[in-house]
Amino acid sequence: MTTEQPPTPRADLSRRGLMKAAGLGLAAAPALAACGRGFGGGGDDDSGDGVTLNMVWWGDATRAEKTQAALDIFLEQNEGVKIEIEYQDSGPYQDKLATRFAAGDAPDLMAMRMDSLREYADRDALLDLNEYGDSIDLSGLSDSAATLAAVGDSVFGVPAGLNAIGFIIRKDLAEQYGAAIPDGDTWSWDDLAAFAQTVSDASGGEVYGTGFDAQTLANIVVYCRQQGEDFFTEAGELGISAATTQSWFELIDGMRQSGAYPPAGFFEEIGGGPDQSYIAQGKLASQIIPTNNFLGYNAACGGNLALLRIPGESQAVRRGQSVDCPHLWSVAAASKHPEEAIKLLDFLTTDPEASLATGTTRGVPANSSVAEEIKDSLEPDDQLATEYLQGLQEEELPRSYTYPPGGSAIADILDVIAVEVEFGRQTPADGAAQFVEESKQAIAG
Repeated sequence: MTTEQPPTPRADLSRRGLMKAAGLGLAAAPALAACGRGFGGGGDDDSGDGVTLNMVWWGDATRAEKTQAALDIFLEQNEGVKIEIEYQDSGPYQDKLATRFAAGDAPDLMAMRMDSLREYADRDALLDLNEYGDSIDLSGLSDSAATLAAVGDSVFGVPAGLNAIGFIIRKDLAEQYGAAIPDGDTWSWDDLAAFAQTVSDASGGEVYGTGFDAQTLANIVVYCRQQGEDFFTEAGELGISAATTQSWFELIDGMRQSGAYPPAGFFEEIGGGPDQSYIAQGKLASQIIPTNNFLGYNAACGGNLALLRIPGESQAVRRGQSVDCPHLWSVAAASKHPEEAIKLLDFLTTDPEASLATGTTRGVPANSSVAEEIKDSLEPDDQLATEYLQGLQEEELPRSYTYPPGGSAIADILDVIAVEVEFGRQTPADGAAQFVEESKQAIAG
């Protein structure tokens, strides 16, 4: 799998970007009907000879090439349809998409960020896919996947792929420094701290036992659920308490103070891909990644990685891990060609050939039967990540609720406050209280 920009907002792979990524599919492509980088507006086929769909997403050339391979199959099967594809770097994507909608020029099919879904759905800007049940088959999605784009009784998108977060550990460094790799099904946060301390002490501080970003929402969301709270509630409110936020800050700060975790500022200059990551450089022995990035990280680490679940799952008040997605596919309510757009979405979701063409650039196929059908054709590391996701979907997991309106600002709030806590300019308690207060204000509007 290639990396894919996370469901976390504004994780643009600059400062701390690699630690914050929850998956960024990399992609550049030959044209379909038209193809552009940096989308600025769609069009229609004025020749009268057929239908032109405008499809937009974030990514680069590699992702576009793989996406085109799938769309070529669709075009062969649907004479008279053309597809104008446009893709954009992840950073400016959200603003450019908003501009398109504001100008009355919404794309037909688009990548929709999880943190933006409610803001579009509440403005009736997206099609309710439940109204097209005869045209799109969502029966192959697990409950965890099917509810990712649910708002009340409506469904406003389909996961473009599925992922989760997992813990990777460098087996060679663990062996070198005499740190036993914990049982990934039963280990606790204390077990992580003990493992990390062993590596840091045995290496004389040359290698830190663990390191992960405090302000990545995907990370704190899992920890929050383990404490019995939903980060966002079904009612669209902030569910995480100041006490849980403080505990999260203190968990990381404690390991930082003991030397098991890197000092403040360590992640400021991190590179933009697995090859530049500190775990690939041998400066970290473990970290959290989106599971759809496992292939890239394992290659960068010489095939030395073990993939474990997040610590604390078996000791928690309830499970924290969930099945999530890098982005959703949504159809604009203003599309001039909704039936064709839905047909394309159904193809991308349910056709094994489509998933074979795109590979795992956006994660494991959301349709469970499709994922199983293509698994044997994947690289071994992608097979492992696919099995990780399949295993999670067979378990009783908490639901991921959609971000409430205003929720997209919360990642930025957490980013600022977590840095203040990291450098000791604010205590974990004060930072947690400020985070909860400002986040509730952002949601209240």
